[in-house]
Amino acid sequence: MPYKNIIVEQKSELGFIQINRPKLRNALDLETLLEIEKALDEWKSDQNLRVVIFTGAGKKSFAAGADMKELNKRTMIEALQPNMTATFRKIEEYDKPTIAAINGFALGGGLELALACDIRVASLNAKMGLPEVGLGIIPGAGGTQRLSRIIGKGKAMELILTGEIITAEEAKNIGLVSAAVPQTELMAKAKEYAQKISAKGPLALRLAKAAVNRGADLEMTTALYLEKLSQTILMESKDKLEGTQAFLEKRQPQFKGK
Repeated sequence: MPYKNIIVEQKSELGFIQINRPKLRNALDLETLLEIEKALDEWKSDQNLRVVIFTGAGKKSFAAGADMKELNKRTMIEALQPNMTATFRKIEEYDKPTIAAINGFALGGGLELALACDIRVASLNAKMGLPEVGLGIIPGAGGTQRLSRIIGKGKAMELILTGEIITAEEAKNIGLVSAAVPQTELMAKAKEYAQKISAKGPLALRLAKAAVNRGADLEMTTALYLEKLSQTILMESKDKLEGTQAFLEKRQPQFKGK
């Protein structure tokens, strides 16, 4: 289907969602969020697509956050609606691995989108932060929770309370992004991660994501049990048989997601 605010492409096993509002620094309004969800829903049953990469149009902004005109008019009751939180939760729990290719400013909701992805890579010109306290609000789409889980409570508290905007190199040093590269190399780096992932077993990837995400909220004994159950399921899969047989035969496995 045609989209107004995003560009959606599929190239072999990789899917690309590009936020396409460059004149507004790729701000995330409700229409854009709904389009992202629609694109993800359309891909969900596509067994050929293995990894989804998010990025922003232009060279200046990944996503600058919420649309300020919408935010200025938002009421308390409207703030209770799922909206951005629901979209980012869908990304976090998506069956297929996701990568954020941060090509410029990722502020507020833009950074929260990146935090919902499994892996983040950034161009050296990128700037990241959660400046909401300067507007009299807090990061309200997962930022207070995901940032601390990714980089630790102390550093997350510092960035959220000061509203500081950091560089890509600083983000790499604190573990917020996995790589910081020149902008001309950003998509190549994102694709490099994506291709490594797409060569692995789809069922294993899905259950590994679930074990990490769910396990992080559980005490150790229950989390280990979840891991064990996930492994037990995979032991009966055709992918496990193919993966081990390919290793013994010294060839590349041909996984089918079964």
